[in-house]
Amino acid sequence: MKKLLFILFTFHFSLLTSFAQSKEGPFHAYLYNNEYEVYLKINLYDEDVEVPGQELYGPLPGYFGKKHNSFCWVITAAEVKNDKTATLSLINDYGSEDLTATLTLKNDSTYILKQEKGSTLKVPKNSKWQKIPKILEFKRQKE
Repeated sequence: MKKLLFILFTFHFSLLTSFAQSKEGPFHAYLYNNEYEVYLKINLYDEDVEVPGQELYGPLPGYFGKKHNSFCWVITAAEVKNDKTATLSLINDYGSEDLTATLTLKNDSTYILKQEKGSTLKVPKNSKWQKIPKILEFKRQKE
């Protein structure tokens, strides 16, 4: 009986610790903007997101990408201030431009990205650079 209790306790404890290692929350998400065809893939808690085709960067808090394009802005640092706001530091994948932005949870599925200071977010579109507005709305989606 003691062995059975010990085994059950050990199993229960291992389950609890495995769930505690990966935090789910509003800043572990895939966010998309239809108008500009851009997205944010983020996990600001565990900082374990890898940029496809650019694994050289290693695990990161996330990245800002463009649909049908490999260009991205890498999130190099993130600070979750509360359950509704996070501050992000981003650089483009060339490392030539950087900016600071805030990401705010508006409701369960809507987020607002606001560029605070630094460079302007730009993404390639039809062989030209498309500027992204200073304030951009994203919807939470499944990948």
